[in-house]
Amino acid sequence: MTEDIISKFADAEILLDEDAYHKIRNYDDSSILVDSLINHLTISSPEMMVLTGELVEEYLGKSCDKEINEEGAQSKLLPRDFDFDVIQDTSHKSYTNGEIKDLSSYFKSRYHKLKEMLSHKRELTDANSVKEATSLDDVVKIVGMVNEIRNTKNNHKLIELEDETGSATVLIHNENHEVFEQAERIVKDEVLGVVGGRKGSLIMASELINPGVPRIDEKSMNFGAVFLSDTHIGSSTFLEEAFQRFINWVNGDFGDEEQREIANNVKYIVVAGDIVDGIGVYPSQDKELTIKDIHQQYEEAARLFGDISDVKIIIAPGNHDASRLAEPQPAITEDYAKDLYDLKTTEFVSNPALVSLDGIKVLIYHGRSFDDMAMTVKGMSHQQSDLIMKELLEKRHLAPIYGERTPLASEIEDHLVIDDIPDVFHTGHVHINSYKRYKGIHLINSGTFQSQTEFQKIYNIVPTCAQVPVINNGSLKMLDFS
Repeated sequence: MTEDIISKFADAEILLDEDAYHKIRNYDDSSILVDSLINHLTISSPEMMVLTGELVEEYLGKSCDKEINEEGAQSKLLPRDFDFDVIQDTSHKSYTNGEIKDLSSYFKSRYHKLKEMLSHKRELTDANSVKEATSLDDVVKIVGMVNEIRNTKNNHKLIELEDETGSATVLIHNENHEVFEQAERIVKDEVLGVVGGRKGSLIMASELINPGVPRIDEKSMNFGAVFLSDTHIGSSTFLEEAFQRFINWVNGDFGDEEQREIANNVKYIVVAGDIVDGIGVYPSQDKELTIKDIHQQYEEAARLFGDISDVKIIIAPGNHDASRLAEPQPAITEDYAKDLYDLKTTEFVSNPALVSLDGIKVLIYHGRSFDDMAMTVKGMSHQQSDLIMKELLEKRHLAPIYGERTPLASEIEDHLVIDDIPDVFHTGHVHINSYKRYKGIHLINSGTFQSQTEFQKIYNIVPTCAQVPVINNGSLKMLDFS
């Protein structure tokens, strides 16, 4: 046992003084304490080289009330076994020369990916090309990309669909109420299936078919995952006191008994962008900043997140972060966020990204396309982002509208197609909490830690601040740190 204790600390490049060694050696379960101390020290004090008896005593004192709660739940004192995996990340797969051929490849990639999904639909197994459909007299089945949407003088809808063989005009009659209601949610550049019949040069739609998502079975989950976004560290409206309460809660030092029990179970924190407020994101932003250097903003983020121990923190960029503006955004680089990288608790992924947390698939997307969807689609708004998330899942694309407010990189491959079905779809950007369970998928928008900005006041946007969604053992809990 003596050699085991000394060798473990030596491997971790931590020196022991004699007093520290004896306190560890005499502890009831010294093996667990050794692993826990090494884990704690490498996260919270990576620069410390010597462990003293006084520090061991201090650590044990802080941990004594967190080892086992009244229900016998295991505390976060014990080392965690993280089963974390990045399934999809575009950080090193994103290429474009900005040439017109890249734009053509981008839309071809989108079309073929989504057409493949639609071709497995029972209604479209024997779909025709658009060119073939123009010569059919019976039932017409086509898959195409929406090129144009317009209303007739009688308030019917005309949709121009195109594939690689040509284009066709689809009429949706307003008396076909169910199909017409669905047509109200069609947007440019999405890929859609249509079943109908020929009427002159038009196709009369009887069915509109999205790629859609199947209902998924609920997976067992014996841990907690916290979902954050839009902390906007560095802004004068960043709610630092509320965020500090959140940090204290994660560490088991804040909240009632139930809340502390949830904190004990938290293994992962997922941040869906805008961890800092950034520099030059909008005109006169510097007047609303307390930290006016991007590197210093990330240093402050590292200081705050660095107080969280024994939890893996996954960080994706948003439009305020130090990443290119066009989506997909590569992960925030170490050049800007070195102190965050040095924490050893952090993992950096692209926007969007698909990760696995102990087998639970989480699709992370900041949510910039919500602006276009809210302005374009009838009945959608920033206040109900869960409705937008549901629609994006049905369209199987995170930003279907090209050329509006959401900057999209015209790459050889469209990385914003939702290839894999997630268990959790996590977004941010709109600063308003939202939650819905849709076909077994958790749809979460995580609000913000930034109070109402001047821009939001102009548009009467009221953010939900410091209200943090947590999926604990499969069930959503909303914790308020305001």
